[in-house]
Amino acid sequence: MANRLAAEKSPYLLQHKDNPVDWYPWGPEAFARAKAEDKPILLSIGYSTCHWCHVMEHESFSVPAVAEVMNRAFVCVKLDREERPDVDKVYMTAVQAMSGQGGWPLNVFLTPDLKPFYGGTYFPPDSRYGRPSWTSLLERLALLWKDRRADIENDAQGLARAVTAYASASAEARGRPEEAALEAGERALRAAFDAEHGGFGEAPKFPMPANIRFLLRRHARTGNADARGMAVETLRSMTRGGLFDQLGGGFARYSTDHAWRVPHFEKMLYDNAQLVENLADAVIVTNDGELLRALERTIAYLERDLRAPDGGFYSAEDADSLPHDEPHGNKAEGAFYLWRRSEVEAVLGNAAPEFCARYGVVEGTNALADPQGEFAGKCVLYDMDPGAMAEGDAEKARGALFEERAKRPRPALDDKILASWNGLAIAGLSRAYGATGNGKYLGLAEGAADFVRRELSSPDGKALRRRWRDGEKAINGMADDYANMAYGMLGLYEASLKPEHIAWANDLAMETIRRFAADGGGLFQTGQNDGGELFTRAIENHDGVEPSPSSVMADVCLRLWELTGNDDFNRFANETLERFGPSLSSRPLAMPFLLAAWDRAAGKRRTLIIADVDLPGGKELLGVVRERIRPGLVFAAYRRADKAALTATMPIVGEFSEGAGARAYLCVERACGLPIESADELRLGLT
Repeated sequence: MANRLAAEKSPYLLQHKDNPVDWYPWGPEAFARAKAEDKPILLSIGYSTCHWCHVMEHESFSVPAVAEVMNRAFVCVKLDREERPDVDKVYMTAVQAMSGQGGWPLNVFLTPDLKPFYGGTYFPPDSRYGRPSWTSLLERLALLWKDRRADIENDAQGLARAVTAYASASAEARGRPEEAALEAGERALRAAFDAEHGGFGEAPKFPMPANIRFLLRRHARTGNADARGMAVETLRSMTRGGLFDQLGGGFARYSTDHAWRVPHFEKMLYDNAQLVENLADAVIVTNDGELLRALERTIAYLERDLRAPDGGFYSAEDADSLPHDEPHGNKAEGAFYLWRRSEVEAVLGNAAPEFCARYGVVEGTNALADPQGEFAGKCVLYDMDPGAMAEGDAEKARGALFEERAKRPRPALDDKILASWNGLAIAGLSRAYGATGNGKYLGLAEGAADFVRRELSSPDGKALRRRWRDGEKAINGMADDYANMAYGMLGLYEASLKPEHIAWANDLAMETIRRFAADGGGLFQTGQNDGGELFTRAIENHDGVEPSPSSVMADVCLRLWELTGNDDFNRFANETLERFGPSLSSRPLAMPFLLAAWDRAAGKRRTLIIADVDLPGGKELLGVVRERIRPGLVFAAYRRADKAALTATMPIVGEFSEGAGARAYLCVERACGLPIESADELRLGLT
């Protein structure tokens, strides 16, 4: 019989609904039972596309004998980290403090009052990898709970205090970043840069879009060729590697090797959304045809495979799928994406040798490593030699293989829609429209914004829900939902020039500060009235594969302050920079997104208003703004019919007059010059 998780909407929880484990969803029912029966809680956290979560579910949670131990000794709780990142952050911090490492699945043991006392990630069914077996660990912890209860509770209290101090960033020194922090950030990235393969650091390699974003803005600010080169070569290497789906477009979550060749095959919306923005910026900087094709193919993936019929974007696709050549086999990592050379030859015929030479297809496997034996006889497609096959022929061959691949069992789709990740998608697509002028990209961004406004926000737009799935919206929005949607809507305004978009960005930013701002800057992940069951509220102090909401909101607030004059935005941004300033100075790569916001705050304030862009010359003035990355410039434009509506959000607009043609007004430190009507004159003024 199905357990309690059958009533949930989370795809991750539903993957465990048939386990013999007596799972509870995170919530008061589980907490009450733990207190009533005086049992510790086993909290298991993961997400639906997590490979090792699948492994542990198959090896342990599906086994009746293992479930018997879990059910007897613990109250067992399953949680989707993507639905409740606030819970995940608190307990991940605890496990990292205990073991020095983290990851998913995250298995944490709690006292009935939710204080952690032990935890780890994946545990095998038998002792291996230097880890105890899952059942032996369960039995040992159950015995310790019985015989050394006082010691466990004392340790849990001490750990909770340490986690509280760290997660709230309360112990950090304060002060604005040093002026040298920007150069230090670039220097640190240069030291970590892999000059041969692109990217930063050793394997496993993650895309890290915030690093690329910072470098492209650093190049735009200083003209530094190294910054440009590191960003562009990283994007080029990722796009040529197996990390990029050479047939269907879109990026996998990370590469298991240093050369981007063998990915962990799950595809996440947040990665692809941010990489769309990175690629759009790189196209602006380089006008490179290869990067433009990567941008187009990534957006095609989003539209084809992650877009819901009503406009929002789904969360992810799994790494695992059923092998097409083994009808009764188990799901395997990358099965949907891997090719035998004989399969390529059967589809492409005479074109196969050139294709195989270009895309690294060999007899056997081209995988650099195969620790789980899943790549035997199969190859990952990566663009190892673009000169081996002309692009036009390669495009035709890719299309034929794509059609053949479509007959295979697809990876599972995580079809929940998150406000946070859709905000990143809106921002990326809006930027892609600005870089290319492709109206389809603007339409996709508008569709996602309409979905969030219709399905995940209150009628006045000021309150967000986090997750929509199968008609249900649930979970009060968290800081990243508000911050990323404000970021996305600000980008959508710059692309569309519709005043309702910046009005919503303004409302969301004000609500973000009201609901989540911590004293002294930064954002708690949860609102004042949410997450009350947790022993602490966390402030994310790291820009990882997703930027922290504090970093995103600092950037949003600096831009909105220029446009609206609302000093609350300036105050929040500066307090946030002061909270994290010493960290930016000493560890600049911890928060590269915030480092780019510091670049904006430290420079001269420049605001550009284009009045009546529909008049003659307006298109040309707008083109000047979009032809380069301009990290220090805050920009607004309007059509005459929209002036009154826009002035309600941006009073500065009312100060400017229209003429017979479009006019641009450039303001430096709030001092505005005479109207500019020539694109060449504007270009000169912006240099």
